[in-house]
Amino acid sequence: MGAVNANSTGQGLLRFITCGSVDDGKSTLLGRLLYDAGMLPDDQLAALARDSRKLHADAGDALDFALLTDGLDAEREQGITIDVAYRYFHTARRSFIVADCPGHEQYTRNMATGASNAELAVVLVDARKGLLPQTRRHTYICSLLGIRQVVLAVNKMDLVGCDEAVYRGISEAYRALAQTLGIARVDCLPVIAPGGDNVGNRSTRMPWYSGPTLLDLLEAADATPARAADFRMPVQWVNRPDQGFRGYAGTICGGRVTKGDEVVVQPGVTRARIERIVTADGDLDSAGEGQAVTLCLDRELDASRGDVIADALRPAPVADQFACHIVWLGDNALLPNRTYWLKIGTRTVNARVMAIKHKVDVNTQAKLAARHLALNEVGYCTVGLDEDIAFEPYAVNRTLGGFILIDRQSNATVACGMIDFALTRSANVHWQHVDVDKTVRGAGMGQRPLCLWFTGLSGAGKSTIANLVEKRLHALGHHTYLLDGDNVRHGINKDLGFTPEDRVENIRRIGEVAHLMVDAGLIVMVSAISPYRSERRSVRELFDAGEFVEVFVDTPLAECEQRDPKGLYRKARAGEIRNFTGIDAPYEAPEAPEVHLRTSGLRAEQLAEQLATQLLEHIGLPAHGDGYAI
Repeated sequence: MGAVNANSTGQGLLRFITCGSVDDGKSTLLGRLLYDAGMLPDDQLAALARDSRKLHADAGDALDFALLTDGLDAEREQGITIDVAYRYFHTARRSFIVADCPGHEQYTRNMATGASNAELAVVLVDARKGLLPQTRRHTYICSLLGIRQVVLAVNKMDLVGCDEAVYRGISEAYRALAQTLGIARVDCLPVIAPGGDNVGNRSTRMPWYSGPTLLDLLEAADATPARAADFRMPVQWVNRPDQGFRGYAGTICGGRVTKGDEVVVQPGVTRARIERIVTADGDLDSAGEGQAVTLCLDRELDASRGDVIADALRPAPVADQFACHIVWLGDNALLPNRTYWLKIGTRTVNARVMAIKHKVDVNTQAKLAARHLALNEVGYCTVGLDEDIAFEPYAVNRTLGGFILIDRQSNATVACGMIDFALTRSANVHWQHVDVDKTVRGAGMGQRPLCLWFTGLSGAGKSTIANLVEKRLHALGHHTYLLDGDNVRHGINKDLGFTPEDRVENIRRIGEVAHLMVDAGLIVMVSAISPYRSERRSVRELFDAGEFVEVFVDTPLAECEQRDPKGLYRKARAGEIRNFTGIDAPYEAPEAPEVHLRTSGLRAEQLAEQLATQLLEHIGLPAHGDGYAI
């Protein structure tokens, strides 16, 4: 096949995608394109002919070009594409990487993956059906992911008698759609994919069309990225093979850099000059976007993976809160205020989706109210990070403007996002230094500030045990406070219900209050079901090492139901209460709590006394994972 790179004509590599509704003929068109480009060797053609005869015994010697790209058995059985199939090919004029994207709505996340690195989209429409909701969905996602060139291929023209009026009507409707979505250029052409009409050769069945073929359009497409010229390079790793060499390796994602240029290491403000530009093929005087290099500076700086080396005169913006579009890829819904890992460039930070401003009906582009995002939904959100990052809007720089969200428990990628702009409030709020801190306050009270977080099912005995522990500590002269989940819902959390979204926000607020109380020097006991591990982990991260003690009050569900002190289980079983933990809502038990209270056979007074005694004896509490059981 040959190397996939720019060729002697000077045309750059073009990355494009094919997309459209189910059964519009995407795979067939792509297979025919490879055939017309001369990219099918004899053995592959023979295998294609053999497979075509096997699947279509009544079709004679006709080739089923879809078999070239529908590589999965499940795709062949269903006749649809369900994964992104990448193909590399070239012609005499340029080289290509094409992603054949799935058409079905449930695989929108796969389509978004394919579009994220493309400069052009080939959108197919069945001439018999015209523009369908999935056509609009794919076009919207293309525009969202920065694609500004579209080739509309009106396929299966033979099935409408090669009627020019049908083609014109579809073309005009699509151009109007593309204009509303901000797609700058749309080229339209009628095709018959199996026969290759207007794919690689001009069609004799549609003499009324005199424009270029699909292959002509792809060869002539402008692949110049519309990005800022300012120099940007995320640091991939610190290259230090020996004590005599230190450089910062990465791939330039914007602009050019030259020896002697002054740069800044962001998100900091430290400056230096470029002393060497090192590559595997030797030193360079300058390097540009897309090149992998190691930069050596004229002095040692504290730079590491995730930092961005940028033009000192025009540095990248820095912020920790953003407005952005998010395409949700996870099977479980996105819940506001749940924490995720956010990976942008080479940097990974803690992130929280603070609010969903609205979700977008990608078929109509209507803005709809939303409290969560489900699989394949797109939302406009605000995201907050736990530290500043260097960034640029996605429209300017895909590398520093695009990110993914990663589930912190499963490590699965659950979203892709595109930064729109930074929230100005993030630049106007700063930490104020105070001289009297929690250590001073705790010393004045003669105690070590601490948070005891009691978690377990409703009726497990959390509040009873927490109350008894507080009484014991208070009697010994300690300064304490008990935050009970039910009591908090009468005040600061009065506006929250029991949906998954509200449960996440409930625990976030309780955690923030508990953190403030520990900062005040108190020993705080929190009694809350807190059913999700993710939220308990997020609360833990608010505290310094050793300040947070997770106490799992482990009572079997059957015993909790038998106790049912508030009659809630009875109501939940009767369907009078929805989203009740343990019945129709999950409880994720702690995996390694510092304290594991197994309540069966023991009275609350016994458990509380033992826990209080151990807390007093273990003033230096064990680290997370080295807990003890009672």
